[in-house]
Amino acid sequence: MKSIVVWGFPTRVVFGAGAVSETGAALPGSKHALIVTDAGVKGAGLIAPVVGALEKAGIAHTIYDGVKGNPTEAHVDEGLTAYREAEADCVVAVGGGSPMDAAKVIAMRVNHHRPLADYDDATGGDRYVTEPVPPIIAVPTTAGTGSEVGRAGVVTVASTGRKTVIFHPSLLPRTAILDPALTKGLPAHITAATGYDALTHCLEALVANGDHPMCDGIAIEGIKLVRRALVRAVTRGDDLDARGDMMKAAMMGAVAFQKGLGACHSLAHPLGSQCDLHHGLANAICLPEVVRFNLEAAEARYAEVAGILGGTADAARCADDLAALREEVGLAASLKAAGLDEVPLDALADEAIEDGCHRANPRPCTRADLRGLYERVS
Repeated sequence: MKSIVVWGFPTRVVFGAGAVSETGAALPGSKHALIVTDAGVKGAGLIAPVVGALEKAGIAHTIYDGVKGNPTEAHVDEGLTAYREAEADCVVAVGGGSPMDAAKVIAMRVNHHRPLADYDDATGGDRYVTEPVPPIIAVPTTAGTGSEVGRAGVVTVASTGRKTVIFHPSLLPRTAILDPALTKGLPAHITAATGYDALTHCLEALVANGDHPMCDGIAIEGIKLVRRALVRAVTRGDDLDARGDMMKAAMMGAVAFQKGLGACHSLAHPLGSQCDLHHGLANAICLPEVVRFNLEAAEARYAEVAGILGGTADAARCADDLAALREEVGLAASLKAAGLDEVPLDALADEAIEDGCHRANPRPCTRADLRGLYERVS
């Protein structure tokens, strides 16, 4: 008999075309919302329906749109200043994973004042999250990270320069608003990269060490949705059914990785913090090689995934099937192809071995292993 574990799936999700109209109703009793987003989302006009829903509910709003890709502690500090100056009482995250991650940490910082590095999940920082966190609502405009149903925010901390996972159940958004119509204008290359991120979450969760049958089942279904919908979403951006399926897959990937992630994410995080590479693209470049590295440690699971992706349940084909899907949606197959001619292998490996994600990898990783994986994807 294995040790006692705890399983939970508490997120309230509102899904469907037009669901954004429910944003205000999801914040009963709130008076002033800080909307956390980025300039691209605001420029695309995607804030307007959120603002309309808040106004309909009688909720005032202030917009902080300073978040960039790979959010930093500086973004958190700026957002916190905006929250306090507005005398806000709730946070609405609108955008992809970066605004959602930043929004969660901004909300936590309202009543938590230790140095941000102290809250690092890898060092047990969740024990310092002891005070109330304002209500958080998440409105994704991409289909990738699934941060709208996650209990973590990932930001680069100034004192360490590392991407840092800050995790606590109180960072879980009160409601996730999944409206496929908000993703219709997403460029094909972003649709592809974020969709591959969702696939990576599902696959790494599926093979992660640990016992979580609900996560395993959700991960498998998420992989099926990606196989069915990603190419359609990339090539026919106005296909709301495909867009909706990818939003479901992204959400399911984030639910599934409650179980854990793996070496691919430990490789991808430093590529974001040190090379400013898009997280989904970093995962897409690294995932096939990580599967080859892990093959003997998770052969039965990879055979199952190969059956979904390529139609033949042969574990040895899984990495090639993943590479074929990557090519089909137009993503780079190497760091050089992604524009990174000079890659600081040693610095990347130093950060990757400190990243907690690889601890759940089915095959144990050393720094040399991770450096070797970087070499193979360069």
